[in-house]
Amino acid sequence: MAARRKATPAKGRHKVTDAQLATACKQDFARLRDQVMQTLISFEWISGEAAAQGITVTDAEVNQSFEEQKKQSFPKEADFQKFLERSGQTREDILRRVRLDLLSNKLRDKVIAGKDQISDQAIAQFYADHQALFAEPEKRALRVVLTKREADAKRARSALDRGTSWKAVANRYSIDPESKRAGGKVPAVAKGTLDRKLDKAVFSAVGHRLVGPIRTRSGYWIFTVTSVKPARQQPLAEVTDVIKETLVSEAQQAALDAFVQDFTVRWRAKTECAKGYRTTDCRNGPTPTPALK
Repeated sequence: MAARRKATPAKGRHKVTDAQLATACKQDFARLRDQVMQTLISFEWISGEAAAQGITVTDAEVNQSFEEQKKQSFPKEADFQKFLERSGQTREDILRRVRLDLLSNKLRDKVIAGKDQISDQAIAQFYADHQALFAEPEKRALRVVLTKREADAKRARSALDRGTSWKAVANRYSIDPESKRAGGKVPAVAKGTLDRKLDKAVFSAVGHRLVGPIRTRSGYWIFTVTSVKPARQQPLAEVTDVIKETLVSEAQQAALDAFVQDFTVRWRAKTECAKGYRTTDCRNGPTPTPALK
């Protein structure tokens, strides 16, 4: 409570009562207790599961991983010692955590083993079921001038009608920095990505004909379509690798989710905690909150 009182508001501010401090201390204790219990219980669960499945980690593996992580996070030994002092941990605590991380990784690897084997039939079925994912919309490249005022848009249009270069007109009238720097050029844009009114005008325009001014929320547009890339459906051969990556990821995640659910149920049933230290990971503790689906 003394540490909590040091952190109370300065003179002149609302005074914190002893009862409020006691409540805050109890909340801090409960939070820290739950964190420590979760860590200790996870150590026991993972170690037990690894042993049951014949998974081991050698001291050499632990030391190698520890040294690699230490070198990356603390290039100087003095910095590592300061970290231990600040965190209240020992070298042995860190080594134990490294060992558990390595065991967790090996357990994960065992769970997802073979889940990267995806059949051609599964890939073809995914493609057939998700045609829309592989449809490329029509794209059009443009030259544009964007102005804030309609009068400037009309002047820009007149200049272009007279044969003045797009570069000169964009440089003089456009308020769009990116296209202005490119002499009015805009790389191919996909249908449906522009302001609705401008999008309709762009994708109904005849190529190489001047259009505008078109009023939108951003200003007044003068444009011409310089090239058209028709909409197309990507063929299966082109997206096979992408589909396989998706299916592998889904299969691995499904396997991990199923394992974690079973693992948690089994090990919670084996975990009994003393009064005052019971958490949702304990068989005799509070009922865990159901995961949202």
